[in-house]
Amino acid sequence: MSDDSPAVQSFDDPFEHRFVTLGDLRFHLVETGPRDGKPVLLLHGFPEYWWGWHHQMPQLAAAGYRVTAPDLRGYNLSDKPRGAKSYGLDALAEDTVRLIDELGADEVLLAGHDWGGAVAWWTAVRFPERIEKMIVMNVPHPVVMRRFLLRNRAQRKKSWYMFFFQLPWLPEWALRRRNWHWATKSFNAIALPGTFSDADLDRYREAWRRPRAINSMLNWYRAALRQPPGRVPSVRVTVPTTVFWGMQDPALSSDMVEPCLALCDDGQAVEFERLTHWLLHEAPEEVGQAMIDVFAAG
Repeated sequence: MSDDSPAVQSFDDPFEHRFVTLGDLRFHLVETGPRDGKPVLLLHGFPEYWWGWHHQMPQLAAAGYRVTAPDLRGYNLSDKPRGAKSYGLDALAEDTVRLIDELGADEVLLAGHDWGGAVAWWTAVRFPERIEKMIVMNVPHPVVMRRFLLRNRAQRKKSWYMFFFQLPWLPEWALRRRNWHWATKSFNAIALPGTFSDADLDRYREAWRRPRAINSMLNWYRAALRQPPGRVPSVRVTVPTTVFWGMQDPALSSDMVEPCLALCDDGQAVEFERLTHWLLHEAPEEVGQAMIDVFAAG
């Protein structure tokens, strides 16, 4: 159900903003492109919000797509239910389907980066009929991620922060201290030099400062280990899927790409050799054009 209340934010941007109520939660949506264009739904990751897609949204709109990028539950201007149990993959996939319903679409072109990619994977497992094509960026299928965490010592070492985030209150404190120094370092320490400006980081700080935001964002990680998704008949992905991977990602090994493709009936990989986890921001035009190429392919 749509709500025409204006979005509250401090920064100007050229996009359309609206709020919708889906189930018991209120979501902030940002949109652009022709209203009769084929719908594209973009799911951001941690610790971003809809702004993570701001480079690609105009590119996709110029190619004729109707583009929607929500703040996912727990982030920025969307509602923030309490407790880790509210952030399991099943609930997040159901949010995605409700968003597709809100767009008035039978199916969408879906893209997700980082945690948004994990949600895209699980939505494709549970609700394949709602997705025409899917792009996931620098995040493995949840089954592959779990397998590597259990069996691959190198990936466990890379994913140390996931275990740290399980602690109560301490991760929240660590991220907030010194004006979000560690949180902003997660961008600049990994990304190619010059990728994120001071203005970019100010945008993220504003989103993180919202009441209960940082706790809710961390609850995604807590739910990942404490709230495994329910059983499904098969974890295979029947949706045509393209995995984009910045090969210099220090947190998520590219060794997970092939096992992901092995779980896809129709899967392919596009490797970006010089890019890191933040490929959306490091080479925005290149990544945006690659998305258009995938979505437009017959």
